[in-house]
Amino acid sequence: MAVVLDARRKRLYYRSAYTGTKETDVLLGAFAQRHLAELDEQQLDDYEKLLEIDDPRLYKWITAQETPPAEYDTPVLQLIQAFELTD
Repeated sequence: MAVVLDARRKRLYYRSAYTGTKETDVLLGAFAQRHLAELDEQQLDDYEKLLEIDDPRLYKWITAQETPPAEYDTPVLQLIQAFELTD
């Protein structure tokens, strides 16, 4: 099970660092590097679901320019919103 989660985290890290938009690449890449190892399976599911959202919309949710739909307003999104690149 741990091997499967490690492979999943590596895949999610790559997707985080190469989203297609520089702003989200930097923010999500740094977030993933610092926090993916501590996320449980449900949190990884929530994070993966967020990565399916188009970059401009997700960036607006992260930076509180838009309110995300309830189904995406998870503790993981709130953790990303609270994340600072200087952490």
